[in-house]
Amino acid sequence: MRTSLRDGLKAALKARDRVAVTALRSALAAIDNAEAVPADHPLDAAASSEHVAGAALGVGAADVARRRLTEEEVRSIVEKEARDRTAAAAEYERLGRTDAAERLRTEAEVLNRHLAPGA
Repeated sequence: MRTSLRDGLKAALKARDRVAVTALRSALAAIDNAEAVPADHPLDAAASSEHVAGAALGVGAADVARRRLTEEEVRSIVEKEARDRTAAAAEYERLGRTDAAERLRTEAEVLNRHLAPGA
């Protein structure tokens, strides 16, 4: 699914489709955020300094492996992004902001196209 989203982003950038670019970048960022490990994740003891507690030494020493998401988890994240946009669109509609509501509905449609089977 991530490949589908990235391919869609490339196409949207080429087409200068700002709404699709916004939706796809947001979904990819949500996936990246879900892959992040907690900030209190311990660093490798071999790469730390004996002189300064908790200091990391060397290039990439402070990097930690990211979580590996299953395809189902990625799908769930994109579904939530689409649902959030639909809910926000309804709220904007209620407040009389039809322009913003329409933009959010279009973003949700972009994400839903990538959720469709075979996308």
